[in-house]
Amino acid sequence: MNLDDRLRLVPGFSLFRRSSSLVANPTTQGVSLRGLGSTGASRTLVLWDGVPLNSPFGGWIYWTRVDPISLERVEVSRGASTSLFGDKAMGGALGLFSEARHKAGGTLGYEMGNERTHELSGAGSYFLGPRWAVSGSARGFTTDGYYIVPAYARGPVDTQANVQFAAVTARLDYLTDRQKLFFRADILAEERENGTKLTQNSTSLGTLAANYTMQQGASTYNALLFHNREEYRASFSAIGAGRLTERPTSRQSVPAESTGGAAFYRHAATKWNLLAGGDFHRAEGYSNETLIPTGFRLGGGVQTQYGFFTQGDYAKGPLRLFGGLRGQDAGNGTAFWSPSGGAALALEKWRLRASAYRAFRAPTLNELYREFRAGNAVTLANALLRPETTRGVEAGADYVSGGLRFSATAYTNHLDALITNVTRSVTPTLITRQRDNAGAATARGMEANLNYRWHAVRAEASYLFADSRYSTGERIPQIPKHQGSALLAWSRRGTLLAGGLRSSALQFEDDRNLFRLPGFAVFHMTARQALPYGLALHAAVENALGREVVVGFSPTPLIGAPRLWRIGLRWSSLP
Repeated sequence: MNLDDRLRLVPGFSLFRRSSSLVANPTTQGVSLRGLGSTGASRTLVLWDGVPLNSPFGGWIYWTRVDPISLERVEVSRGASTSLFGDKAMGGALGLFSEARHKAGGTLGYEMGNERTHELSGAGSYFLGPRWAVSGSARGFTTDGYYIVPAYARGPVDTQANVQFAAVTARLDYLTDRQKLFFRADILAEERENGTKLTQNSTSLGTLAANYTMQQGASTYNALLFHNREEYRASFSAIGAGRLTERPTSRQSVPAESTGGAAFYRHAATKWNLLAGGDFHRAEGYSNETLIPTGFRLGGGVQTQYGFFTQGDYAKGPLRLFGGLRGQDAGNGTAFWSPSGGAALALEKWRLRASAYRAFRAPTLNELYREFRAGNAVTLANALLRPETTRGVEAGADYVSGGLRFSATAYTNHLDALITNVTRSVTPTLITRQRDNAGAATARGMEANLNYRWHAVRAEASYLFADSRYSTGERIPQIPKHQGSALLAWSRRGTLLAGGLRSSALQFEDDRNLFRLPGFAVFHMTARQALPYGLALHAAVENALGREVVVGFSPTPLIGAPRLWRIGLRWSSLP
């Protein structure tokens, strides 16, 4: 239904929790790739047409902002990309690209499913003369959700976790052969019930963005500006023995805003390419918390970052050399340098590659100043956090022959001052953790992907091995050793049939490795049939076998989505 669940088919793509954004608190929706993280903050930068989607306060992602149907493609860049994108890309980058506006027309769709799930969406574009185009999209969604506590542990305080949201995007494009300019505005309003009678959260946010590109021969000039405002609101409670009673503990309001921009120059030649530019980002946010029965807690501040970067490559026969360097202020007056370098060798059907890099991530305002509670698990803030760093090397090979594509990569990352949730105490009624620089850790592994197309059939299989451990030997929480996915699809004459399998080995909830989250495998199916008059009928089932997946502890076990099905009809006037 949402983009995060689709991206989970990419091994190594993980959020802080295994839960879908359909029911999960948005503060747990930070992205990590290759097992580099164990908190809600994102160690992967997510860009939507070049504009960051990461929350200015906490770094997490509101996946409900983006309708997957409106996207033309998603590019996943694993490995540190800070030499180009900055500290938010310590674990990689995701690029979301909207569909190109070549034609005027529109779409309208409706879906319904179990758990009283309904979605209505639409989009349209119109050309205002030969150079200007206006477009927009809207999406409304509601579901009763599901219980996040298993039946055997459920009590009177438990309710279904659910979400209702509305997302609207408007865009104005100016298009010529040499110049492109767009202005975009998008807003999101969502409300969630978090699984008990007294816990809810809601968010309202909006973004304004502009991007200008000019092409002159082999040179390209680009400038980007954006401004974002959001407010996150949440209520928290303590659960009594047997989940028989619940009492409120606090209410939070977290207003935040950010302003940023970038400008860069790119030159493309036959044997060499060069990219150089600079960017800045200012974020301000505060956690206003009312304690119950009495008390008030305030935390927050301003974080200003700026950087300069350059990246280039040079080809000599079948060998191509790459290099990049970025200097950035971490937001506290400390400068970090992020170099990267590598080489690729093309040998007919094979491509061999290797690279090395150094990267860092500054703590978010959320990690520095905001305390939160999930059931009877409390996580404290830490205003003394230092930036975390990583040094990594990787090597791999790609093979392409006809409809067959294969790639494999081995990597090692050495992390220092890793920011994670450190357990301070554990009792039967309360778990207390605090964000802290946990010290050194190592993340090493191997990933492989196989893609095959034969006439109307497409098959894909992916696997990730990730061994991420602290220097003391404990595994980094929320990171399984093994992840895999497989997809088989058949498409012909307007008919699509597909099935997908996603599996994950066990992982741990906490830094002490006390709470085990067992491994799982879930199966998904989808079908689509084109109809006359621009109509298409589609149906899908997620977790088709109804497996119960443990996604966390509070300390009561928390579970993921049961079997969910939906069916819908979509109309499009576009070719």
